[in-house]
Amino acid sequence: MSQTIGFIGLGLMGRPMAKNLLKAGYKLVVNSRSQGPVDDLVASGATRALTAADVARQASVIITMVPDSPDVELVLDGSNGVFTALQPGTIIIDMSSIAPGFAQRLAARAQSFGATMLDAPVSGGDIGAINGTLSIMVGGDAEAFARVKPILDVMGNPEKVVHIGDAGSGQLCKLCNQMVIGGTLAVVAEALALARKAGVDASRVREALLGGFAQSRVLEVHGERALKGTFKPGFKTHLFAKDMRNVVSTLAEKEVPAPVTAVVQQLLHATMAAGRGEDDNSIMAKTVFDIAGLK
Repeated sequence: MSQTIGFIGLGLMGRPMAKNLLKAGYKLVVNSRSQGPVDDLVASGATRALTAADVARQASVIITMVPDSPDVELVLDGSNGVFTALQPGTIIIDMSSIAPGFAQRLAARAQSFGATMLDAPVSGGDIGAINGTLSIMVGGDAEAFARVKPILDVMGNPEKVVHIGDAGSGQLCKLCNQMVIGGTLAVVAEALALARKAGVDASRVREALLGGFAQSRVLEVHGERALKGTFKPGFKTHLFAKDMRNVVSTLAEKEVPAPVTAVVQQLLHATMAAGRGEDDNSIMAKTVFDIAGLK
């Protein structure tokens, strides 16, 4: 595969996603804030870039996977950012989770430089990133999506790489995803707390629920973490809190009532206040257990 892909942001999710591209035979130019992951990718066959601008000079497709909106803006529009050295015709794929309106503004900015930007946030956590089975929700130009879908298929389940609509719609879909995860996580925690408080084996309750209509990926993965008390991320709680802030602001903007999400937001506030922001977001269950008087 002669096409060179730039990859910026080699964190918990980005590093395994980039490695899957290397394994598929793509030429990769990488840059990240921390040099350890860059060294790891270079050892696996990637080329090091000292700045985001250096990535833009060498790649016709650029993937960004960074924590938040200001990070995306810095990588793209900073003093040594992608936009300072962008080749016309480049496709930028931002796989971070940011506010939909912010994604729309950056897409317009990219277009002014003769490039196309897709917003393509993911779901599936570190497990999906490692296994290349992520769900990828894409907003932006349909033709650009068709051109890069083979690349996205390497990092995600091809059947779950979905073009949602215009710029920003991928991020809107990700907010919907986080609402469902948050609500499911909260009620799974409540169900497990009830089983434990009643003196019933909660692990057997979870096993039984997984065989019925209540089964879900949250019950399977986060339910197990909650019962075992293993909260190594995964997906850090402070990043989930960032996503939920975007959810709340977008709900207000669109005037959509969301009483369940409001309760989840309060549980998340309590979890963050307890100093659990660096733990996996499944630790919200610990907050429910604490309220129930369970250790």
